[in-house]
Amino acid sequence: MPEAEAVRSMFGGIAKRYDLANHLLSGGMDYWWRRVLVKKVRACHPSRVVDLATGSGDVAFALKQKLGNSTEVQGLDFCQPMLDQAERKRTERSPVPDIYFGIGDILNLPLRADSIDVITVAFGVRNLEKRDQGLKEIKRVLRPGGTLFILEFSQPYRWFRPIYYTYLKYLLPTIAGWITRNPEAYDYLGCSIEGFPARKHLIDELDEAGFHDLRAFPLTLGIVAIHQAVA
Repeated sequence: MPEAEAVRSMFGGIAKRYDLANHLLSGGMDYWWRRVLVKKVRACHPSRVVDLATGSGDVAFALKQKLGNSTEVQGLDFCQPMLDQAERKRTERSPVPDIYFGIGDILNLPLRADSIDVITVAFGVRNLEKRDQGLKEIKRVLRPGGTLFILEFSQPYRWFRPIYYTYLKYLLPTIAGWITRNPEAYDYLGCSIEGFPARKHLIDELDEAGFHDLRAFPLTLGIVAIHQAVA
């Protein structure tokens, strides 16, 4: 699993062009993936939602837009340059959304036990240095019956894998390097996606962390999946 400091440094180095790279490299599918995630969160009718590994805040903004002022939304990340981008985007919006962005490491969250209704993690679980510890920490802060939603890259349908893995290995680092001027970061992205467990294995890890009512929803030929788990 990746070392935390290396991940922090890598994301800090691409923070200013992170959004552009995401949109281009996903062919705009990241917008749709977030909409599906937010729709599932909305069905839970939460009072308090925390988006972990919030990055530049796109999931937090989408949550606040759909959930409204009746729901408190926070975004936490352990990379300050990414949070700087999220806060810049927040202050540039009109009206300025009531979202708190702050430092928070998934392995040691600055949150009380049993205090959160819903937690979302979009493309962040893959980067945890100790995934088992992170999942248990998330369960600690969720109230009993609270829900975790993980939007993450997954293993695509078998017939599509040769095409997809070729894209990850050769095209993605080249295109991303041109956009972000940091091709090494996207070499890591491709390797981390290939090495990330399939949906069933992540379900097993969630079960071991103490979650129940476990479900996985593959999207876009299985390239990504939303995992839903109840504390």
